[in-house]
Amino acid sequence: MINKTFALVPSRYYSSAFEFDPVLALLQFLHFSAIHTSLKLTRQSHSRILTLGVSQKSFLASKLILAYAVCQRPFHSRLVFDSLQHKNVYLWNSLINGFVKNGLYSEAFHLFNQLYSSNVLPDGFTLSTLSKVSGELRTVFPGKSIHGKSIRTGFVSDTVVANSIMSMYFKCGNFGEARKVFDEMTERNAGSWNVVITGYAVSGHREETWEFFKQMQMDEVKPDAYTISSLLPLCDGDVRKYDYGRELHCYIVKNELELGIDSDVHLGCCLIDMYSRSNKVVVGRRVFDRMKCRNVFAWTAMINGYVEHGDSDEALNLFRDMQTIDGVEANRVSLISVLPACSSFSGLLTGRQIHGFSIRKELNNEVSICNALIDMYSKCGSLNSARLVFEDDSLCKDAITWSSMISGYGLHGKGQEAILLYDKMLQTGIKPDTITTVGVLSACSRSGLVKEGLNIYSSVINNYGIEQTLEICACIVDMLGRAGLLDQALYFIKAMSVEPGPSVWGALVSSSIIHGDLEMQELAYSFLIQLEPENPSNYVSISNLYASSRRWDAVAEVRIMMKDKRLKKLPGCSWISINNKTHCFYVADKAHPSSGLIYNMLDDLLLTMSDAVVSSHLETST
Repeated sequence: MINKTFALVPSRYYSSAFEFDPVLALLQFLHFSAIHTSLKLTRQSHSRILTLGVSQKSFLASKLILAYAVCQRPFHSRLVFDSLQHKNVYLWNSLINGFVKNGLYSEAFHLFNQLYSSNVLPDGFTLSTLSKVSGELRTVFPGKSIHGKSIRTGFVSDTVVANSIMSMYFKCGNFGEARKVFDEMTERNAGSWNVVITGYAVSGHREETWEFFKQMQMDEVKPDAYTISSLLPLCDGDVRKYDYGRELHCYIVKNELELGIDSDVHLGCCLIDMYSRSNKVVVGRRVFDRMKCRNVFAWTAMINGYVEHGDSDEALNLFRDMQTIDGVEANRVSLISVLPACSSFSGLLTGRQIHGFSIRKELNNEVSICNALIDMYSKCGSLNSARLVFEDDSLCKDAITWSSMISGYGLHGKGQEAILLYDKMLQTGIKPDTITTVGVLSACSRSGLVKEGLNIYSSVINNYGIEQTLEICACIVDMLGRAGLLDQALYFIKAMSVEPGPSVWGALVSSSIIHGDLEMQELAYSFLIQLEPENPSNYVSISNLYASSRRWDAVAEVRIMMKDKRLKKLPGCSWISINNKTHCFYVADKAHPSSGLIYNMLDDLLLTMSDAVVSSHLETST
């Protein structure tokens, strides 16, 4: 007889005894072991199972296998499994799923082959689990094998299995096979449509995505929160796509899809992101303020929206409110999102504070955070701090780390240091990408290292197979132009394999202004106006160019064009940050509350400067 009283070593979860069936108590303890990832409680439960002699009960063994797997001890799970005399498909599933959860995908497939050879037939859970693994690995061959076994065992008619197989094919880029599985399904649920819609959406097939969404509604399948969240990322860009996003927002409200806590957070994040990318950050903030539940992901989405919109002050204020008002602790992603808001000299102190926070939370060795810190320190003017982060021996550098430091040197006009670091990167075996190339070429351009820059350009194109991009070409034009080689820069533009964009012609404009080549300026501006007909700055600049040459007819013509197009140049703006508050000033601006004092100080400065000029003239004449 098994004693009906079951005592366990006191823990923070349970400290009392159970006065009921010990097997049920063990199931309860194993359940809590898995929830709280408590290896200690799992081992205590395992010990009690052995003591009571119930180790061969399959439902207990299944829970124990799962508990060890959740505690990141998959090979302990395997020992429990191997000790069982009779192994059914549920036990196999528990073990395979445990190895999958721990990222041991090859071992999971090996177990699947053992299952097959042991005369145990897989069920739908086995096949769907391994289909997902194939999708995550982006390897279609084992996925096709699972598909074949699903057909032979008849489980392909199971909706969950078919959905998993479709998802696998989409992730592997085999759209034809995925569509074939969908078309052959005898029964589809909302999940089936979601797999297809998400597969096309993630792959950038926008037209197919919207077409399937329409078909889904025609088949009277109601879109759920997952459907809408898959479609919202496609709603940025032009006005028509933005209108789609607003319609989806209306659908969410009308069908109360945001009522669930998880749905509220997920859909809220998607809406904030959609509105932010459509330059409607104010609307995104309204969504954020109305969310019933806001976790770190919701706060991060809103912070990122402000950063993308260029509102650094509001991003930093929101980052502080996240921790002080809601008590939400920043994670790796939120730190990476907020650091670009510190990328000015006035934001250096805040950037250092965020760096200190990352050290306290032991996130300072995360390569993505270090990359963001290097970029922030470089843009704040603290190149030494950026170098200290880069040279930390505990940092496992990736291509972005090297690119960030190279770009930092370039930003500070240290071309030789940038080239030396670039060469060192190549020696470590890391190949340059487009970002690295732009960084080192910009450094060469700012430092006047034309020969070195052209050699690097030739190397990346011919030796590393990097294709010309507008950014790379703009760097070359800027580099040649700054050196006064304007004709060579124009020849390079004409020989480009990609169509020159505004950045390329803008670089030629800047160089021709530096060297006073009015003819080249006019040529570059004419192309800029063709490429950006709605940009008023181009018209004002070319008008000023004509005015400097006293070509008043041409000036009048440009002004008429601006009037016909209803273009108006925004006034120039400068700003200064004092006590974490940014003060903006426009041309002839008197809106600031302290404008009277500011203009009085300006008059005093002008008077002082004029007195200094008069004094210098008197000294020269005597």
